[in-house]
Amino acid sequence: MSTTVRDLFKQASILDEQDRATLAGLLLESLEDEVDEDAESAWRKEIERRLAELDSGKVQTVSWEEVKANLKRITGAEHTD
Repeated sequence: MSTTVRDLFKQASILDEQDRATLAGLLLESLEDEVDEDAESAWRKEIERRLAELDSGKVQTVSWEEVKANLKRITGAEHTD
């Protein structure tokens, strides 16, 4: 990793969670040369389906703390952060 990349990472690390997520998304998008419209359409449909399930109460969200606890229980891992 170059010094420039390391410095950028340090700067990005102090951003709040939402800004880091936005930056990560922008960086990932910058790697894509061509948009796969079929994949984009499939993801849009999947997102709509999942949102409908949440809105209807068919599924419930799980907190990150619960996910980490379940991972720790299943894998026996000590660190899941």
